[in-house]
Amino acid sequence: MKSSFPVVRKSRGFVSYLLVLSVAALLTLLMLSAYRRAISSQEISGTVQLRNDYFEKEDTVLRAILAITPNRAIRAMQNDSNASSETRDPLSWAAIFQDALNAGNARTSISPDVVSALSITTHRRANTGDATLGDVAGVFGASAGEPGSVSSGLTRSLGAQYPAPLVSSVSSTCDRDAIYPIISNDKLHGAISQSGVMLPVATYPQFNLIPYPQINFGYATPGDPFVAKRNWWSFTMDLAAHDAGLTEIGHRKREFVLSIYEIPSQLAISAASFLSLGEFSTGEAWDPANVSIEGGVFASKADVVSGTNLPAIASRRGLTIGSNASIGGTEFTSNPFTPGIRENHQITEGTFFPVSLTSESGRVAFIPINRNEVFFDRYDTRTADDSNTVSNTTWNDYSIGARQTAMRLDVTKGTSPEEMPTELRFSYKRDGISVTDTIPLTGGPTNVLPPGYTYVCAENQSHNFGTALVDVAYGGTGRARVSTNPDVYQDDVTNYAFLQNVTGTITYDNATFGDPLVGVVKSGYYRPAYPWQIKALPSGQLCIAFYPERLPDYLNAINADDVSVNHSISINVDYTPTGSIELTRPVPDVNDPNYNLDTHYGVILQECADLSPFTKGFSLVTNLRLYIGDNFNITEGTPPAGYVPEPGEPYFPACSIFSPEKRYGVEIDPGSVTLTGQVGSLAEENAATALSPLDSKTLSGDLIDSAHVRANLKPIRHPADLPPVMMMNWLVVIEELRPEFAN
Repeated sequence: MKSSFPVVRKSRGFVSYLLVLSVAALLTLLMLSAYRRAISSQEISGTVQLRNDYFEKEDTVLRAILAITPNRAIRAMQNDSNASSETRDPLSWAAIFQDALNAGNARTSISPDVVSALSITTHRRANTGDATLGDVAGVFGASAGEPGSVSSGLTRSLGAQYPAPLVSSVSSTCDRDAIYPIISNDKLHGAISQSGVMLPVATYPQFNLIPYPQINFGYATPGDPFVAKRNWWSFTMDLAAHDAGLTEIGHRKREFVLSIYEIPSQLAISAASFLSLGEFSTGEAWDPANVSIEGGVFASKADVVSGTNLPAIASRRGLTIGSNASIGGTEFTSNPFTPGIRENHQITEGTFFPVSLTSESGRVAFIPINRNEVFFDRYDTRTADDSNTVSNTTWNDYSIGARQTAMRLDVTKGTSPEEMPTELRFSYKRDGISVTDTIPLTGGPTNVLPPGYTYVCAENQSHNFGTALVDVAYGGTGRARVSTNPDVYQDDVTNYAFLQNVTGTITYDNATFGDPLVGVVKSGYYRPAYPWQIKALPSGQLCIAFYPERLPDYLNAINADDVSVNHSISINVDYTPTGSIELTRPVPDVNDPNYNLDTHYGVILQECADLSPFTKGFSLVTNLRLYIGDNFNITEGTPPAGYVPEPGEPYFPACSIFSPEKRYGVEIDPGSVTLTGQVGSLAEENAATALSPLDSKTLSGDLIDSAHVRANLKPIRHPADLPPVMMMNWLVVIEELRPEFAN
């Protein structure tokens, strides 16, 4: 069988070369576009990453600047800092920036140590932002196109977007401030500073009221006035400019202001120490009925015990908060520094977070100036006079309270082994210049009539001094017998006998004084009583008793400046080789567990209730144990012109007392003690045991019953409340000036 199939004829096809080429071209263009976009996206991503890398490097460098600058400012105040270029050049701003680049590892995106830790044997760096940065001047510069490394905020205004400047009449300070970080007492608030402070600069040139910076460290609430002085310098930084030709990115040059705020200690409790807050060392809690605290508390380290209520607390080394403890009305059941707690508090409560650490505050450093036991002692080997310093204010003068007093009372001679003082040296201001008197304490006749004595009457006459407390002298000059031989005489012999701290009627005769000048007609003299004397405690221990209320009359008698100038005194022992070999150092180390002053004489403070004549305040600094025997500064004074105390608050002169140990009572142990104002400590912050700042000891050394210790502590809110001598702190802040926020 044969089969056949019909042939199917199909239409012939054709190809449109134009269409194929068009589609191919379109697909190629789409592919190229996608590739270009991918490349562009990669370039943008690389640029963003590189910019982020620059910002991170710059932030690290800024933190290094923050840490380095205060150290260099201190070194610029120390001995021989200006002796040569070798000691001077490392303190400059250029050296600070160079060291900050090194410390911040700003030249590479990954440090050699990290590469080594990753055990990468071969690697290739693809970050075009890595550079040698050999030209520091190309990275940092002064603001407003000025030459140099920084623009100094001294004696001229840079514009409204900058802080108010300080002024100085010392040319070397003005010249050096743009080269080195200068902290000096001659930098003051002047007329061009007025816009940045809240009180008249003519009245308060040194420290004024200024707004607290907008930072999280709560020494004060941001924006609130506090007592300080602001030193500042501005500079620009651009890490990208050094290699802009290679990276081909545009990176904004950033501008910063670095400030060092000088802050006198002004909080209710302020100590660069390890404090236990909320209980006495015996374990009894602070009773809210007896202990009142306003404002904040600062401690380098702190242990806030359970159940304690504090308004606010700031620390630099860390703190612990016990259960049921309340800070600013909030009980913290968890770590207050856990991320989100601060932000939630500020949103829900609408108030500043009451717990703060410097490490929580970004580019901020808080530095308490704590010289420990050296603060009390002008004769410590670490307190030698500084010379050849870059700053006109030396570090020892700035940081040691005993060197800041207008008057100095030194024990220069004593008996051995009891070391009973037998001679004092008193230095004071007369017409602004220091004058020194030597004061023998032996009580015998001398051939010198000390300063301040005036004629009263002739021999055998009497004078009634009433209730006034005076020192009296009896003697004169003439031809007198000078040996036991009745026939031996000498012309122009001078001799006087003395009685101290007398009142009422005094008869100037041989029966009262003895005969200091045999054969010569003598005269009587008087002077307001010495503001000191040697006095024994009930235990028999001898002390130097100091009476501030006697100072105004005594200073007037010796033609010294009044207590508006002679407003502070240090009482020290000159135990140096040039002093007396019988004297020893009374304070070996306040942190020594064997520290004991029982075997050494101390200082008694009495007649100190009325300090109202001290219109500029009063300060006492001593390296001896201090016995407070009377009420201290309880008489109201007249407020300075323009100063208005808190409503309902009386005004008392601003006073401070610094001693390695204070006890209360001289004749007997007191039953109670009341503290008003501020308390602090100069002990080490690394001490093993926390100190309780409200512990109070009696004359015998026992702790006063906690139920009988009352404290009404509050912050200083006005520079008129600053005493002549105070503890100092530095707050170092770096802030960025953003052009979009410029006025």
